[in-house]
Amino acid sequence: MPELPEVETVRRGLAPVLEGSELVKVSLMRPDLRFPFPERFAERLEGRRVEALGRRAKYLVGCLDDGTALIAHLGMSGSFRVEGREPIGAFTYPRGRIAAHDHVTFTLPAARVVYNDPRRFGFMTLADADRLDAHPYFAHLGIEPVAGALTPDALAAALAGKRTPLKAALLDQRVIAGLGNIYVCEALWRARLSPRRLATAVVRRDGSAGTRVARLAAAIVAVIEEAILAGGSSLRDYVAADGSPGRFQHTFAVYGREGDPCPRLTCAGVVARIAQSGRSTFHCPVCQR
Repeated sequence: MPELPEVETVRRGLAPVLEGSELVKVSLMRPDLRFPFPERFAERLEGRRVEALGRRAKYLVGCLDDGTALIAHLGMSGSFRVEGREPIGAFTYPRGRIAAHDHVTFTLPAARVVYNDPRRFGFMTLADADRLDAHPYFAHLGIEPVAGALTPDALAAALAGKRTPLKAALLDQRVIAGLGNIYVCEALWRARLSPRRLATAVVRRDGSAGTRVARLAAAIVAVIEEAILAGGSSLRDYVAADGSPGRFQHTFAVYGREGDPCPRLTCAGVVARIAQSGRSTFHCPVCQR
């Protein structure tokens, strides 16, 4: 499933096309994706102008000129592509255009934005832009893992008292919004922290942030920032709005590298894979303590 860096990459690719444009026509090729479209979905969007395209956690949020917010989630295999305009940059990348998997088309004055989703795990809905923080999709979300928001003190407050494994706590969207399996594994390796350690154990006894929490906060922010700059990670279905694959997977230190030597030059360990909550965790059992 696309994680925060992938969704942010898609947002940055779509923003120059969508922001300031009118939704001239919205075409639905089926009545539902993972969930049914809201009643009069296309009718409520047509004629509206996209004022801004934002992101919260793994959701895209398009703010329209009438105060409506278009919320979109990519699910497992969802992607957007832009048609009918010259691409930004020297070239675009080839990508599948199987019509059977094109489910929504947003026609703009000078382009079309097509949503394609072979597995149909994605979804779209509408909400009041002024009340997004109270929306069921957003009300429970934790801190955004970006500079300025995820500070050591904020992370310490979120982890204090949590007697679950550290990796499980970081994957909890109520703690940090948008983190997924790949980037948690990579951040824990950078911070030299074991995914099995209790979350509350990285926080000082008085609940304040110590060196462990400071290392972890910095590692999370750095991993997310680097992944966004690399266009995310492409392992199966994910591509950006221009069809380009992500590149961050080429820099993984531990994720998917079971049996490889730990890339930390001062460590003689070997990357191991363990199962936590039914998901694979990759870590170095020697330098991650």
